[in-house]
Amino acid sequence: MHHHRTAGGRPQGRPAGPLARQDGWEVHGGDGVLGCVDRTGLVRWRQPCPGRPNAAHVSADRVLVTTDTHEYTDRGHLGPALLLDLADGTPVAELRGERGAATGGGRFLLGLEGHGAFDTRAHDRDGAVTDSWRSFGHYVVDDGLRVVETDRRRPTRSRVVRLLPGGAVERGPLLSDARVPEPLALPDGTLLVLDAGVLRSVGPELDDAVLAELLPLPPEEQNRSTGALSRTAKGLSATLVERHPTRMGSYTTYTWAIGLVGP
Repeated sequence: MHHHRTAGGRPQGRPAGPLARQDGWEVHGGDGVLGCVDRTGLVRWRQPCPGRPNAAHVSADRVLVTTDTHEYTDRGHLGPALLLDLADGTPVAELRGERGAATGGGRFLLGLEGHGAFDTRAHDRDGAVTDSWRSFGHYVVDDGLRVVETDRRRPTRSRVVRLLPGGAVERGPLLSDARVPEPLALPDGTLLVLDAGVLRSVGPELDDAVLAELLPLPPEEQNRSTGALSRTAKGLSATLVERHPTRMGSYTTYTWAIGLVGP
């Protein structure tokens, strides 16, 4: 494992690109517009979009797009979640949620947090609700449905959980950080979670272990730091960006290159 530290200004955002890709099709979005390009490069459709699309998820012949609004409302800048026909962009349903995931067959998960909400709903291909759970966070869809929760509470009550039919939630290990970044899923179903500067693994049965204490953060410092995990050719990269406690616009970035050893 190699560690690198840099000091500088505000970290750069992610590069622009398609909101979603599947089977050579790409869903693109800009301020006030959505579009889809097929595998030959042909623009299949363009649709007006209220506000600014921020993410898209494709499931079979449906696409779910979450958006931000320009005007601040009682839900902040949360805009509508749009369910569209992938083939021609026809609107299917307008839903409410800030984070989604595709679950196959034109179905999706859509979650909402804040102002008393901490909820995930399952929607069918027409947008109808088929199940709901009291949980919200990063969704992991494989042999089941797991959530790495992000409740933004101090102290946090977030856990890694499994969503079961009928609204049941199987609760796994408690997390330390209320805003953990998106986890990485390994082929065997193990999740790697960067939790308050500690790299943890959570198995398919919700069993957990500490892999590396990279830069453990006490609760009072967690709101000044944001983390990220990403894949590399030889393993993964972990990043922590720490805002200076008194100097506005001053950040320190810590990065670790971590190798993964197979079974």
